[in-house]
Amino acid sequence: MLRFAGFELDQQRAELRGPDGVAIKLRPKTFEMLRLFATSGGRILSKQALMEAIWPNVHVGEDNLFQCIRELRTALGDDRRELIKLASGGGYLLTAEVEAGPEVTAHTEAPPLTRAVEAGPAAPAEDVPIQARSQRAIFGFSRRAMIAAVVGLGVIAGLAVAAPVLKPDLLFRRTPPVIAVMPIVDASNDSRGAMMAAEVTGRLTDGFAKIQNISVVAPRSAALVGVEHTAAPAASSDYEIRGELQHSDQSWTLRARIIKAGTGEVQSVVVASVNADEADVQLQQSRLVAGVGHVLARRLNDMLERSAAPSPARGSSAGGDKVAVEQALASINQTTRERFGAAQSMLEKALTEDPDNVDLAVALASLQMRGIQMVWFSPDEAVAVEAKASATLKQALRSKPNSIPVLEAYCRFLSVTNHFVESLVTCAKALSFDPWNGAALYLIGLGQIYVGRFDDALATFRQADRYDTPPASRWTWLLGAGWANLLMGRGEEAVPWLQRSIAITPASGRSHMLLAAGYQRSGRFEEARTAMQEGLRLRPGTTALNVSPPSRNASSVFLEASPRVVQSMVDAGLPAH
Repeated sequence: MLRFAGFELDQQRAELRGPDGVAIKLRPKTFEMLRLFATSGGRILSKQALMEAIWPNVHVGEDNLFQCIRELRTALGDDRRELIKLASGGGYLLTAEVEAGPEVTAHTEAPPLTRAVEAGPAAPAEDVPIQARSQRAIFGFSRRAMIAAVVGLGVIAGLAVAAPVLKPDLLFRRTPPVIAVMPIVDASNDSRGAMMAAEVTGRLTDGFAKIQNISVVAPRSAALVGVEHTAAPAASSDYEIRGELQHSDQSWTLRARIIKAGTGEVQSVVVASVNADEADVQLQQSRLVAGVGHVLARRLNDMLERSAAPSPARGSSAGGDKVAVEQALASINQTTRERFGAAQSMLEKALTEDPDNVDLAVALASLQMRGIQMVWFSPDEAVAVEAKASATLKQALRSKPNSIPVLEAYCRFLSVTNHFVESLVTCAKALSFDPWNGAALYLIGLGQIYVGRFDDALATFRQADRYDTPPASRWTWLLGAGWANLLMGRGEEAVPWLQRSIAITPASGRSHMLLAAGYQRSGRFEEARTAMQEGLRLRPGTTALNVSPPSRNASSVFLEASPRVVQSMVDAGLPAH
């Protein structure tokens, strides 16, 4: 916790609070800039240093930096520009004295995944002097640069010694592919279209900048300097992302595609639409961007994984195998016992015909983990399935460490087997290749519930709901949000989340039982009994003894809250024994 000028900067929750204790909303990039100022020890931070720290993988103009500075001054009430001060010679500094409060430690802190980077429209540049050098510079080089140079010389010397025994590709790895996110073309003929297109472009760029194994460039839009909007080709990029935004009476529609820059060949096309009547414009923008970004990120991941493969191995699914995988994944997300059985049979048959297919094996393991969660295996079967799935997924992860489907499957496996801390790490890596991955966000929220971080879990589920991708997983994070509310004693708030979840996937008995608990907590006793009867019909034989979620590796906070939810189910008609 950092305190300055009456403000509190909570680094663990990524939150700025004013003197009245009320949270002040900041975009993640703006918050990160404030954190840098607050931890700089009063030093001047040059524009270049700030841009490299805030946008490490994106080539952006200085107008993005100036926008963050303006947002900070507005949030801090710094109209006279005395807190965030432009230094003589260039750069900025925080002039207030910063005090560090007591640190809050945890066994494992997941990164602030629930706070998506939301890029606003680029702003015009300020008249800012040339950058100032650090006061600690020695002969024109900072101390950090000198240390880095010494370390670098040591590394070079080490590589020179090791070169005869190392393979060339270990010494000279290929640079990451460069993706140019071109300005979205406004084809809406609507007065709001230009601003909407600019916002969508910024959010899309920010999202792709999070992807670990690519480098992103954002060519400056001609619209920013007052001329007609054009989207000229980006120099030195491997792929381009281009799109058009259209508006009708009913919807906003974004059509986007990945293009191979050298040939102009279209690699993937995706279309996303949102309701034009939605009052929350930011929600419209988030869902438009997530709708295309999620699909394009997965397509890009698949392309890069295939190009990185040493040979066209049998492990890459195509044709009928791809259909089998897609249908199996749909069965994971919208689960009934019949769909589960059909998908399992389909995958087992496909694997019999192609036993070395990694994608098929991973899809089967992931599906079977869902079967274990739903208690569709006997105890002995579950033990055998878990052991086989563990071996399959670890082998797949060794051969395809950056594959989104493999990371998702391993994340699900760790969650099902109650390795919650490890699942948070693996799911975070899945998000580093697809920032709009609602399925991974759901599993992160689930892990946060079991480690007792209910507020964080609810925020994660809410973020998944704002993205709403993939739609097939929607019922899971809605269910998670309802459960998190129940664990915090908020029965009334839990009900609408659970109702929405059941409307999508009505065949899950546990969802109806949680809804019964929500009704019971809200004093709606008749509705509680009706919901519990439906839950028992779908899941006969359930009692208070076997409805409780597994407790292994769960935190004491969760173990204290969970029995209260079960007691509400009992009060609604769940048999105690």
